[in-house]
Formats: sequence, C-alpha cells, structure tokens
Amino acid sequence: MLWERAPAKVNLYLRVTGRRADGYHLLDSLAVFGPATDLVGAAPGEDLRLDVQGPFAAALVGDGDNLVLRAARLLAEATGVAPKARLLLDKRLPVASGIGGGSADAAAALRLLERLWKVAVPPDLPARLGADVPVCLAARTAHMEGIGERLGPAPGLPSFGLLLANPGAAVSTPAVFQARTGRFSEPAVLPAAWTTAAAMAADLAPLGNDLEAPAILLCPAIADVLAWLRSRPGCLLARMSGSGATCFGVFADGAAAAAGSVGAPPGWWVAGGSAGHGISPRES
Repeated sequence: MLWERAPAKVNLYLRVTGRRADGYHLLDSLAVFGPATDLVGAAPGEDLRLDVQGPFAAALVGDGDNLVLRAARLLAEATGVAPKARLLLDKRLPVASGIGGGSADAAAALRLLERLWKVAVPPDLPARLGADVPVCLAARTAHMEGIGERLGPAPGLPSFGLLLANPGAAVSTPAVFQARTGRFSEPAVLPAAWTTAAAMAADLAPLGNDLEAPAILLCPAIADVLAWLRSRPGCLLARMSGSGATCFGVFADGAAAAAGSVGAPPGWWVAGGSAGHGISPRES
C-alpha cells in the first residue's frame, strides 16, 4: 500500500477581502503546515472503497460522500480511468476544525491516485473539491488569495514551533461566514522574509483572523483556548486557524511548543512540535 501524510493546514493570518457574485468570499492568508497529520493509504482494488480508522474515525461514520471518495471519483471522471482503489484513512485530526483536515485528506488521495492510476491531476480539479484543497495538494507554505485557489510564494520563514489546540468542538464554516459582520479587509503587505520567530509573530499580530470574532460568538470555548495558549510559557502569538475551532500558538521552536501542550484541559485535542513548511510531494 502507498501512503501519504495529510498534515494540518494552519492559517497564520486570515483576512476576508471581498465577496464574489456567487457568494464565495475572497481571502488573503498565509498557510503553513502543522505538526499533526492524518495518513491516507491507497492500493489496487476491484472497486472504489474507503475504510476509516483512527481517533476521529467515529466522526466520519456514515459519511458516504467523504472528500477522499469525492476526490477519487472526480479524478477518475476527469482522466477517464476506472475508479478502482482500496483507500484507507487514518483520521488523527479533529473534524470541522479549521485546519483543513478533509482537504488535506483529499489532496493526499489525489497524490496517491496519480501514482496508482498513472494520471495527472487537472489544474482546475482541486478547487472544485474545496478552497483549501489546492494549497494542501501543493503541500507547501503559500500565500493564499481568491477563494484559496490562487497560490503565491510565501515570505521566507524562520524555523518555529506550533502548538495546536481544539476544545473538542466542530464549527460550521458557512455559519461562521454568515455571522461575520463589518467591512472587508485590505490584503496584508508581507516582508520578503522573517529571520526569527519573534519578528514573524510581531508582524503577524496586527493582521488577525477576520473569522475569529464570529467563530467565538458561535463557539465561546474558542476564547478559552486562546487564553490557555497565551498562558503557555514562550507563546509568541495565539490565534484561531481558518474558521475554527482549532487555535494555535507560535513558539520559538518545536521543543517549546511541545512542552506547552502539558496540562491541557480534559477533552481537548492538542499537538505541539515544529512547524512544517510542507511535505515531500511523493512519500511512500
């Protein structure tokens, strides 16, 4: 069986810059990959089948339209191959939590099926699956624009640590966008590079996440997570990722981030370590 990691996508900042005529919101964000990951496997099969295991598998029970299956079906249709594969999803990331877990899973499945079926993913296909799928497919730190499908180079990043924390709550992305009020934001102006984690955190601090306030209205526990992260020794910046409810803390290094995970409240999901700037596009 071939395997691919599907790492958590973390929005170091997120600005809502407008809205298209079709209702989709336009974003400006800097995405990196966190220290936690799902795993996706693929092997030849007589039909298309997905098995799910892992700590968060129960949240996907009965999900016959899982993004992994949708990605496989769409790729087969687009490339004219028979949709036959045995897929396995080891679900280790919380579901509906603002770190692109489902999108990362779909992207990992696409990378696997490219190899298994000997096809290439059409350029327009990832965005048809979801706004986060293009960046997760590229599996590289990126500046995201449009609805997420426009990827540009990111500033040079220093090594740093991330501590992810989720209070055990799932948040609806459409509900968060609907709850957002106020004017749209201007895109951020980013430097060419940051040389230290402290400098990066200082520049990111005023950029914010435009979805954080409406998400807290829908899920007040997010505010508790942010307060807990800010209380961790060495935390340089605490912010919500995506549409929540997962939040993150930036630390000088992975060891400090991992140490900060000690003492999390019962029922929370936490993961700390070095931030990932991407994965090898071909892991097996």
